[in-house]
Amino acid sequence: MEQIVLNNGVAMPTVGFGVYQIDDLNEAERCVSDALDVGYRLIDTAACYGNEAAVGAAIAKSRVKRDEIFVTTKLWVQDYGYESALKAFEASRKKLGLDYVDLYLAHKPYGDYYGAWRAMEKLHKEGVVRAIGVTSFWNERLADLFTCNEIKPALNQIETNVWRQQWASDAFMAKHGIARQAWAPFAEGNNDVFNAPILKEIGAKHGKTTGQVMLRWLIQRGFSVIPKTVRKARMEENFNVFDFSLDESDMAAIKSMDTGKSTIYDETDPEVAIWIGTYRYGE
Repeated sequence: MEQIVLNNGVAMPTVGFGVYQIDDLNEAERCVSDALDVGYRLIDTAACYGNEAAVGAAIAKSRVKRDEIFVTTKLWVQDYGYESALKAFEASRKKLGLDYVDLYLAHKPYGDYYGAWRAMEKLHKEGVVRAIGVTSFWNERLADLFTCNEIKPALNQIETNVWRQQWASDAFMAKHGIARQAWAPFAEGNNDVFNAPILKEIGAKHGKTTGQVMLRWLIQRGFSVIPKTVRKARMEENFNVFDFSLDESDMAAIKSMDTGKSTIYDETDPEVAIWIGTYRYGE
Protein backbone atom coordinates (compact mmCIF):
# COMPACT_ATOMS: atom_id res chain seq x y z
CA MET A 1 0.00 0.00 0.00
CA GLU A 2 1.32 3.43 -0.95
CA GLN A 3 1.45 6.01 1.83
CA ILE A 4 1.28 9.76 2.24
CA VAL A 5 3.56 11.31 4.85
CA LEU A 6 1.83 14.08 6.80
CA ASN A 7 3.60 17.31 7.75
CA ASN A 8 4.45 15.96 11.21
CA GLY A 9 6.10 12.83 9.80
CA VAL A 10 3.19 10.43 10.41
CA ALA A 11 2.61 8.04 7.49
CA MET A 12 -0.97 7.40 6.33
CA PRO A 13 -2.24 4.88 3.76
CA THR A 14 -3.25 6.46 0.46
CA VAL A 15 -6.44 4.43 0.12
CA GLY A 16 -8.80 4.04 3.05
CA PHE A 17 -12.29 2.80 3.77
CA GLY A 18 -15.02 5.27 4.72
CA VAL A 19 -18.10 4.37 6.77
CA TYR A 20 -20.29 7.44 6.18
CA GLN A 21 -24.00 6.55 5.91
CA ILE A 22 -23.52 2.97 7.13
CA ASP A 23 -26.00 3.52 9.94
CA ASP A 24 -26.75 -0.04 10.99
CA LEU A 25 -24.10 -0.98 13.57
CA ASN A 26 -24.02 -4.66 12.63
CA GLU A 27 -23.63 -3.73 8.98
CA ALA A 28 -20.92 -1.18 9.81
CA GLU A 29 -18.97 -3.73 11.84
CA ARG A 30 -19.25 -6.30 9.06
CA CYS A 31 -18.09 -3.76 6.46
CA VAL A 32 -15.04 -2.71 8.48
CA SER A 33 -14.15 -6.37 9.06
CA ASP A 34 -14.45 -7.03 5.33
CA ALA A 35 -12.33 -3.97 4.54
CA LEU A 36 -9.57 -5.07 6.89
CA ASP A 37 -9.72 -8.54 5.35
CA VAL A 38 -9.33 -7.05 1.87
CA GLY A 39 -6.24 -5.17 3.01
CA TYR A 40 -7.44 -1.68 3.95
CA ARG A 41 -5.44 -0.21 6.80
CA LEU A 42 -7.09 3.22 6.97
CA ILE A 43 -10.59 3.38 8.45
CA ASP A 44 -12.43 6.71 8.43
CA THR A 45 -15.36 7.40 10.77
CA ALA A 46 -16.80 10.37 12.69
CA ALA A 47 -18.75 11.09 15.84
CA CYS A 48 -21.77 12.23 13.87
CA TYR A 49 -21.83 9.04 11.77
CA GLY A 50 -23.01 7.15 14.83
CA ASN A 51 -20.91 4.08 14.08
CA GLU A 52 -17.65 4.58 16.01
CA ALA A 53 -18.54 1.68 18.32
CA ALA A 54 -18.98 -0.62 15.34
CA VAL A 55 -15.63 0.43 13.92
CA GLY A 56 -14.01 -0.24 17.27
CA ALA A 57 -15.65 -3.65 17.56
CA ALA A 58 -14.38 -4.70 14.14
CA ILE A 59 -10.86 -3.56 14.97
CA ALA A 60 -10.94 -5.40 18.29
CA LYS A 61 -12.00 -8.64 16.59
CA SER A 62 -9.51 -8.29 13.76
CA ARG A 63 -6.26 -10.20 13.64
CA VAL A 64 -4.57 -7.08 12.30
CA LYS A 65 -2.34 -5.41 14.87
CA ARG A 66 -3.56 -2.05 16.15
CA ASP A 67 -0.38 -0.25 15.10
CA GLU A 68 -0.98 -1.39 11.53
CA ILE A 69 -4.41 0.29 11.37
CA PHE A 70 -4.76 4.04 10.82
CA VAL A 71 -7.99 5.26 12.46
CA THR A 72 -9.55 8.62 11.67
CA THR A 73 -12.50 10.11 13.50
CA LYS A 74 -13.99 13.59 13.58
CA LEU A 75 -15.30 16.19 16.00
CA TRP A 76 -18.73 17.56 15.08
CA VAL A 77 -19.67 21.26 15.27
CA GLN A 78 -22.01 20.76 18.26
CA ASP A 79 -18.95 19.74 20.30
CA TYR A 80 -16.74 22.66 19.34
CA GLY A 81 -15.23 24.81 22.06
CA TYR A 82 -12.26 23.83 24.23
CA GLU A 83 -13.88 21.86 27.06
CA SER A 84 -16.61 20.39 24.86
CA ALA A 85 -14.04 19.12 22.38
CA LEU A 86 -12.01 17.39 25.08
CA LYS A 87 -15.15 15.64 26.37
CA ALA A 88 -16.25 14.67 22.87
CA PHE A 89 -12.86 13.16 22.09
CA GLU A 90 -13.01 11.00 25.20
CA ALA A 91 -16.48 9.85 24.18
CA SER A 92 -15.23 8.93 20.71
CA ARG A 93 -12.17 7.15 22.09
CA LYS A 94 -14.37 5.16 24.48
CA LYS A 95 -16.70 4.10 21.66
CA LEU A 96 -13.75 3.11 19.50
CA GLY A 97 -12.15 1.27 22.41
CA LEU A 98 -8.72 2.66 21.51
CA ASP A 99 -5.86 4.10 23.51
CA TYR A 100 -5.16 6.62 20.78
CA VAL A 101 -6.55 7.89 17.47
CA ASP A 102 -4.26 8.30 14.47
CA LEU A 103 -6.02 11.33 12.96
CA TYR A 104 -8.59 13.62 14.58
CA LEU A 105 -10.41 16.12 12.37
CA ALA A 106 -12.49 19.21 13.05
CA HIS A 107 -15.46 18.28 10.90
CA LYS A 108 -16.67 21.63 9.48
CA PRO A 109 -15.50 25.29 9.49
CA TYR A 110 -18.33 26.73 11.60
CA GLY A 111 -18.82 27.61 15.25
CA ASP A 112 -15.99 27.81 17.77
CA TYR A 113 -13.43 25.92 15.73
CA TYR A 114 -10.67 27.95 17.42
CA GLY A 115 -11.56 26.52 20.81
CA ALA A 116 -11.91 23.06 19.28
CA TRP A 117 -8.55 23.34 17.55
CA ARG A 118 -6.73 24.35 20.72
CA ALA A 119 -8.22 21.34 22.49
CA MET A 120 -7.06 19.18 19.59
CA GLU A 121 -3.57 20.68 19.89
CA LYS A 122 -3.59 19.62 23.55
CA LEU A 123 -4.65 16.07 22.64
CA HIS A 124 -1.89 15.90 20.07
CA LYS A 125 0.74 17.06 22.55
CA GLU A 126 -0.48 14.46 25.05
CA GLY A 127 0.01 11.73 22.44
CA VAL A 128 -3.57 10.45 22.37
CA VAL A 129 -3.87 11.78 18.81
CA ARG A 130 -1.02 11.26 16.35
CA ALA A 131 -2.11 13.99 13.93
CA ILE A 132 -4.83 16.64 13.74
CA GLY A 133 -6.57 18.15 10.77
CA VAL A 134 -9.82 19.47 9.38
CA THR A 135 -12.64 18.64 7.01
CA SER A 136 -14.21 20.94 4.41
CA PHE A 137 -12.19 24.03 5.30
CA TRP A 138 -11.99 26.25 2.24
CA ASN A 139 -8.80 28.22 1.68
CA GLU A 140 -9.69 31.36 3.64
CA ARG A 141 -10.78 29.41 6.73
CA LEU A 142 -7.77 27.12 6.48
CA ALA A 143 -5.37 30.08 6.25
CA ASP A 144 -7.07 31.73 9.23
CA LEU A 145 -6.72 28.56 11.31
CA PHE A 146 -3.05 27.85 10.73
CA THR A 147 -1.97 31.50 10.82
CA CYS A 148 -3.50 32.16 14.22
CA ASN A 149 -2.79 28.88 15.99
CA GLU A 150 0.25 26.84 16.95
CA ILE A 151 -0.10 23.59 14.99
CA LYS A 152 -0.78 23.59 11.28
CA PRO A 153 -3.41 21.05 10.16
CA ALA A 154 -1.81 17.87 8.85
CA LEU A 155 -4.68 17.21 6.45
CA ASN A 156 -7.81 18.77 5.00
CA GLN A 157 -10.51 16.39 3.86
CA ILE A 158 -12.53 18.09 1.10
CA GLU A 159 -15.16 17.04 -1.39
CA THR A 160 -13.19 16.27 -4.55
CA ASN A 161 -14.40 14.37 -7.58
CA VAL A 162 -14.64 14.70 -11.35
CA TRP A 163 -17.52 17.20 -11.12
CA ARG A 164 -15.85 19.33 -8.42
CA GLN A 165 -12.11 19.11 -8.92
CA GLN A 166 -10.86 21.67 -6.39
CA TRP A 167 -7.75 22.84 -8.24
CA ALA A 168 -7.36 26.08 -6.26
CA SER A 169 -7.70 24.29 -2.93
CA ASP A 170 -5.30 21.58 -4.09
CA ALA A 171 -2.65 24.16 -5.02
CA PHE A 172 -3.07 26.12 -1.77
CA MET A 173 -2.76 23.06 0.44
CA ALA A 174 0.21 21.70 -1.49
CA LYS A 175 1.95 25.08 -1.13
CA HIS A 176 1.48 25.00 2.65
CA GLY A 177 2.31 21.34 3.23
CA ILE A 178 -1.21 20.20 4.11
CA ALA A 179 -2.22 16.76 2.85
CA ARG A 180 -5.33 16.48 0.69
CA GLN A 181 -7.92 13.78 1.15
CA ALA A 182 -11.02 13.42 -1.00
CA TRP A 183 -14.42 12.76 0.47
CA ALA A 184 -17.18 11.79 -1.96
CA PRO A 185 -14.59 10.70 -4.57
CA PHE A 186 -17.46 9.21 -6.60
CA ALA A 187 -19.68 12.30 -6.11
CA GLU A 188 -22.14 9.95 -4.38
CA GLY A 189 -22.98 8.63 -7.86
CA ASN A 190 -24.53 11.94 -8.94
CA ASN A 191 -24.93 12.89 -12.60
CA ASP A 192 -24.69 9.17 -13.44
CA VAL A 193 -20.93 9.47 -12.91
CA PHE A 194 -20.22 5.74 -13.20
CA ASN A 195 -21.52 5.83 -16.77
CA ALA A 196 -19.79 9.04 -17.85
CA PRO A 197 -18.52 8.44 -21.42
CA ILE A 198 -15.06 9.92 -20.79
CA LEU A 199 -14.51 7.68 -17.76
CA LYS A 200 -15.84 4.60 -19.54
CA GLU A 201 -13.51 5.20 -22.47
CA ILE A 202 -10.49 5.61 -20.20
CA GLY A 203 -11.51 2.56 -18.20
CA ALA A 204 -11.78 0.43 -21.33
CA LYS A 205 -8.35 1.63 -22.42
CA HIS A 206 -6.77 0.40 -19.18
CA GLY A 207 -9.02 -2.58 -18.51
CA LYS A 208 -10.40 -0.88 -15.39
CA THR A 209 -13.79 0.25 -14.08
CA THR A 210 -14.88 3.87 -14.01
CA GLY A 211 -14.63 3.79 -10.22
CA GLN A 212 -11.02 2.68 -10.40
CA VAL A 213 -10.30 5.42 -12.93
CA MET A 214 -11.74 8.07 -10.60
CA LEU A 215 -9.69 6.88 -7.65
CA ARG A 216 -6.51 6.61 -9.72
CA TRP A 217 -7.04 10.15 -11.02
CA LEU A 218 -7.20 11.49 -7.47
CA ILE A 219 -4.18 9.47 -6.33
CA GLN A 220 -2.08 10.76 -9.22
CA ARG A 221 -3.02 14.30 -8.18
CA GLY A 222 -1.58 13.58 -4.72
CA PHE A 223 -4.85 12.97 -2.88
CA SER A 224 -5.62 10.14 -0.53
CA VAL A 225 -9.09 8.64 -0.93
CA ILE A 226 -11.68 7.05 1.37
CA PRO A 227 -14.30 5.37 -0.85
CA LYS A 228 -17.28 3.77 0.85
CA THR A 229 -19.20 0.67 -0.18
CA VAL A 230 -21.03 -2.13 1.64
CA ARG A 231 -20.05 -4.76 -0.94
CA LYS A 232 -16.82 -6.68 -0.42
CA ALA A 233 -16.30 -7.15 -4.16
CA ARG A 234 -16.44 -3.39 -4.62
CA MET A 235 -14.04 -2.92 -1.71
CA GLU A 236 -11.57 -5.13 -3.55
CA GLU A 237 -12.12 -3.18 -6.76
CA ASN A 238 -11.54 0.17 -5.03
CA PHE A 239 -8.41 -1.18 -3.36
CA ASN A 240 -6.80 -2.41 -6.57
CA VAL A 241 -5.79 0.88 -8.16
CA PHE A 242 -2.01 0.69 -8.01
CA ASP A 243 -1.33 -1.54 -11.01
CA PHE A 244 -2.00 1.07 -13.70
CA SER A 245 -1.42 4.75 -14.39
CA LEU A 246 -3.34 7.39 -16.29
CA ASP A 247 -1.41 9.20 -18.99
CA GLU A 248 -1.45 12.92 -19.76
CA SER A 249 -4.31 12.60 -22.22
CA ASP A 250 -6.39 10.71 -19.66
CA MET A 251 -5.75 13.34 -17.00
CA ALA A 252 -6.60 16.15 -19.42
CA ALA A 253 -9.82 14.46 -20.50
CA ILE A 254 -10.96 14.08 -16.89
CA LYS A 255 -10.02 17.68 -16.14
CA SER A 256 -12.45 18.76 -18.85
CA MET A 257 -15.31 17.30 -16.78
CA ASP A 258 -14.91 19.88 -14.01
CA THR A 259 -18.06 21.94 -13.35
CA GLY A 260 -16.61 23.80 -10.38
CA LYS A 261 -19.78 23.04 -8.41
CA SER A 262 -20.79 20.42 -5.89
CA THR A 263 -23.51 17.94 -6.85
CA ILE A 264 -24.08 17.30 -3.12
CA TYR A 265 -24.33 20.70 -1.41
CA ASP A 266 -22.52 24.03 -1.37
CA GLU A 267 -20.93 24.49 2.04
CA THR A 268 -20.55 28.23 1.45
CA ASP A 269 -24.33 28.60 1.01
CA PRO A 270 -25.73 30.40 4.09
CA GLU A 271 -28.65 27.98 4.37
CA VAL A 272 -26.27 25.01 4.31
CA ALA A 273 -24.12 26.73 6.95
CA ILE A 274 -27.19 27.14 9.17
CA TRP A 275 -28.14 23.49 8.68
CA ILE A 276 -24.64 22.27 9.55
CA GLY A 277 -24.36 24.62 12.51
CA THR A 278 -27.65 23.51 14.03
CA TYR A 279 -27.50 19.76 13.29
CA ARG A 280 -27.18 17.65 16.43
CA TYR A 281 -26.25 14.01 16.10
CA GLY A 282 -27.63 11.57 18.62
CA GLU A 283 -30.87 13.49 19.04
